[in-house]
Amino acid sequence: MIDPRNVTGVVLVGGKSSRMGRDKATLPIDGEPLVNKVLAALRTCLPDLILIGNRPERFDKYELPIFPDIHPGSALGGLHTGLSRAKTPYIFASACDLPFASPHILRYLISVGDGFDATVPLSGEHPEPLFSLYHKNCLDPMEQLLKAGNYRIRDLFPLVRTRFVPEAEFAGTGEGERPFLNINTVDEYEAIRKGEIS
Repeated sequence: MIDPRNVTGVVLVGGKSSRMGRDKATLPIDGEPLVNKVLAALRTCLPDLILIGNRPERFDKYELPIFPDIHPGSALGGLHTGLSRAKTPYIFASACDLPFASPHILRYLISVGDGFDATVPLSGEHPEPLFSLYHKNCLDPMEQLLKAGNYRIRDLFPLVRTRFVPEAEFAGTGEGERPFLNINTVDEYEAIRKGEIS
């Protein structure tokens, strides 16, 4: 098992939020910014946290290190920056807009990630790369993709030792049925805010 002290929690807060029309990280859910839900999940077992994104003044109150993207404009660039800036061999990377981010799934992925460069949960058959564990061995392949103008995170996985973790391995935790649900539209936000999705 990987020692959590060798894992830095990385939250990507630099998304454009084009479909939402406003900064998703600071949307209020249950009276607190959405990003707080993600930070709380990561803090259950990770002692070191950093934020990746531009406009650091938005997050001054968190008193966490925040780094701008080395290769701006994509989630893959955010992962690359997180790995570059982390002082640990691993990062656990999360999007900032997961209202039901699961500490159980986080801990499980870390527990089965030893020996792999990327440990990625599946939702059905679909990888969830923005709630996943990455080793610094991913840095060079990420750099190659980014320099080639390829921003698809899924194209990283054949280039490194990847373990896809099927949903059956971590299902039934009682932490909600939609641990990877992210907020993309105003309608989705309103449904979650009103408790219509849980």
